Amino acid sequence: MRNPASTIAATAIRPYETADHAECLAVWLSASRTGHPFLSEADLAEQKPLVADLYLPSAENWVAMGTDGRLLGFIGLLDTGTHAHIGGLFVDPRAHGRGVGRALVEHAAALKGVLTVEVYESNGAVRFYERCGFRPTGRRERDDQGRALPLLTLFRDAPL
Repeated sequence: MRNPASTIAATAIRPYETADHAECLAVWLSASRTGHPFLSEADLAEQKPLVADLYLPSAENWVAMGTDGRLLGFIGLLDTGTHAHIGGLFVDPRAHGRGVGRALVEHAAALKGVLTVEVYESNGAVRFYERCGFRPTGRRERDDQGRALPLLTLFRDAPL
């Protein structure tokens, strides 16, 4: 059980700035190591330039900041024309279970309404998204690199 006095909460969610790039990459790598233990260091090294040079620049990114000014996590949104797709949600593992991810999801929902996300089936984040009101709507057997790592598509209606 966590000590309530040690609770970390995002004090602010703000738009991503270019100056956040290195911190976001560090959070991505740390969170990916924790949440995707089935990916090797070589897999992560292969993905890092894609995150740095393609995914971060092409998404509408929002960052969660802690009371100490530290970047705790970020969410990247992609506009599909009918809804927003969460291209990535990464929270510093030291802040897991403290409401940072939920705050980012709720911020995205308030901005965009309907949300979708695709997540590795074996990732514990599936339960997190279900607790945030997402429900499964699809599944594919292989990830974007062709690995036999099933992915679930999850959907959440717009808030009332």
